[in-house]
Amino acid sequence: MKPCHTARVLLLVPAAALVAGVTLGGCTSAPPDRFTRTVPSPSWEKGADAQDTAAFMKIQVPKGATEVKGAVRVQPQENVYLLSFVTSKQTAEAIAEDLHPDYPLAVEGPSSSSLSGDGFKRLGLTPPQELKHVRTTSACPPCVGDSRRRHVQGIEIHIGEVSGDRVRVYLAAY
Repeated sequence: MKPCHTARVLLLVPAAALVAGVTLGGCTSAPPDRFTRTVPSPSWEKGADAQDTAAFMKIQVPKGATEVKGAVRVQPQENVYLLSFVTSKQTAEAIAEDLHPDYPLAVEGPSSSSLSGDGFKRLGLTPPQELKHVRTTSACPPCVGDSRRRHVQGIEIHIGEVSGDRVRVYLAAY
């Protein structure tokens, strides 16, 4: 009987040590500044503009574009770069094609952009997800081997009618 009892104790010791380690490790306090947010999330990069966001996305804002706006939303894991401008329908479609979209531009009903959120409101614009008849697509530069944009993980593309041949382009990238 004694060898059986000893075997049980030998099996229980590592299990008890593991439980104690997990329990004590979970209660260990971290340095006070490690989990304390010093900046509200999200925040906005001061001074960032359309030129900065276009440079990140490796996009040329077309000559003749109007109402060019941009901003960078700083978030804990990755920043979101927002860019918008008004241009011709043909130019907007060429820009979308150059981004190598995952699927063709299409009206999908109210968009629920996960990237832009209310960021375009900060730029004084109605967000694309609140507009009707907005054509939308997305692009994954690393997925299609777009070496110009290998640092960009994803881009959402929204094109909304303005008037006549003019459209507003909304781009959100991270």
